[in-house]
Amino acid sequence: MKNALFFLFLLYGGLVFAQEKLTLTKQFTISGKVKKESVITMDSLYRYSATVIGDIKVTNHLGEFKHKDEQLKGILLKDILSHTIIDASSPKLLSEYYFTCIGADGYKVVYSWNELFNTEVGDHVYIITEKNGVKAAQMPESIQMTSMMDFKTGRRYLHNLDKIVVGKTD
Repeated sequence: MKNALFFLFLLYGGLVFAQEKLTLTKQFTISGKVKKESVITMDSLYRYSATVIGDIKVTNHLGEFKHKDEQLKGILLKDILSHTIIDASSPKLLSEYYFTCIGADGYKVVYSWNELFNTEVGDHVYIITEKNGVKAAQMPESIQMTSMMDFKTGRRYLHNLDKIVVGKTD
């Protein structure tokens, strides 16, 4: 009996202290309702002119402070998406489209076309290229993105961006 309890303790303890391995991303795809799929690599990100974003206090869904990221630099998401041709028969239909940004761990963040291209929010959604003086390629969270105007910043703070899927409402 003691051996069984000891074995269960070791098994449970190993599960509790095991750390989830991060899947680093060095590129992401843009696919879905687009004329042509594209792949955005670290090299292609660095071809854009990065903007100094400043600092961000990351909060959870309750607005509780989690941590602060400093010296952020990034590229507007809409600048990257502006090269993507959405498969819409008319510009009037763009209001029906949205972008699902998906991390390597499956976490999803959604932005509407109007939100990014037709409101002030779109001027504050960034792919982060540098944080705390460290370039994205060297960060353990790799390609990250955030919406600087959100009240609860952690909700759309995405790590290890893997893909952006363009969708259309029914």
